[in-house]
Amino acid sequence: MATLPRIVITGVGLTAPNGNTLAEFRANLLAGKARIAEIDVRHMGKHPAGVCDFDATRWQKRKEIRNGTRVGSISIYCSREAVVNSGLDWETIDKSRVGVYLGITEHGNVETENEIWNISQFNNDTKYWTHHHNPRTVANNAAGEVTMNMGITGPHYTIGAACAAGNAGLIQAAQMLQLNEVDVALAGGVSESIHTFGIFAGFKNQGALASHTDPAKASRPFDKNRNGIVISEGGAIYTLERLDDALARGANIIAEIAGWCINSDATDAVLPNPDRQAECVRKALERAKMKPSDVHIISTHATATSMGDIQECIALRTVFADCPRTKINNTKSYIGHCMGAAGALELAGNLPSFQDGIVHPTINVEDLDPECAIPGLVINQPVSMGSVDTILNNSFGMLGINSVLIVKKYGIA
Repeated sequence: MATLPRIVITGVGLTAPNGNTLAEFRANLLAGKARIAEIDVRHMGKHPAGVCDFDATRWQKRKEIRNGTRVGSISIYCSREAVVNSGLDWETIDKSRVGVYLGITEHGNVETENEIWNISQFNNDTKYWTHHHNPRTVANNAAGEVTMNMGITGPHYTIGAACAAGNAGLIQAAQMLQLNEVDVALAGGVSESIHTFGIFAGFKNQGALASHTDPAKASRPFDKNRNGIVISEGGAIYTLERLDDALARGANIIAEIAGWCINSDATDAVLPNPDRQAECVRKALERAKMKPSDVHIISTHATATSMGDIQECIALRTVFADCPRTKINNTKSYIGHCMGAAGALELAGNLPSFQDGIVHPTINVEDLDPECAIPGLVINQPVSMGSVDTILNNSFGMLGINSVLIVKKYGIA
């Protein structure tokens, strides 16, 4: 059987509630700076949320912004920045050999809710319903807006994988590169979730919507007094290439994709299954030809829900029972839950560890839940490991979808 080509990351573009570049994002993670605001949610009043503040006009005309979607603008911004960061000569690239693979949770809710609200002000007369509604709400909107903005004529689609979607976008891209379907892939995850009241109402009625007098402390994974999810928007998109192609053009290789797995719980729509999560981790390690002790950083999915954090900790204890060097952290404590973008953003925040050897902490842990007290958990202060070679990124979603992605420093056997 022929050896599959190795896949590497050569560019990163992102926008998060606490940063619009990887350098800014990373600096705030190491400094313990969360940026969660209080926003007015239609029908519901004020709630904490993660809001991005990027300049969409950097890559879009104002008319494009008006006619498109918020998630489209996030996707375009991150994709363009990922290409710039990669050093690719974009003007000479064969655009028919570029693929766009973006993970999402849900899409279309924002635009439909807005239109329903709009016509309600006009006695529900549908002549006031925008003719932009259909292209705004199709599932491939985010990726499609990228192709139109960047002149990409290769394949594009979104991967609906709930909150496992960021990893899923990267995994899909790696597979398409290995199959020689494309030569360059723009992949990751995006979300505009804060602009739909429905997701706030749904989590609130589940008893899973975070609240706190200080919005910056509302997202509290692993804390005994955590009370739910802080909903956020954002995006992280990567430039992926085959290793040989990246080396041939002298690219800066940020990381190599070493292994992955996606599986399903098949047990409950909401409550995670730690046995299936552990199985997903093990299979990703098997694909990467690694042992649990080879993993230096585990980026947890932990959303700060009562049972979700505990179930993931059970899975991690099962697989990493005797791994004294492995460190565990969480990024949602800074930026909330960016839904389809969560896994991709959380991976990005840890990638600089390959250069600086530092593990950013989980913040807002004032009283650690004993059921979440696992060895290696980095809390409130960064930890220097000296060297970091491997990162395992957990992302799990509703309907029991699990995704695990392992990346390693390039040049590590």
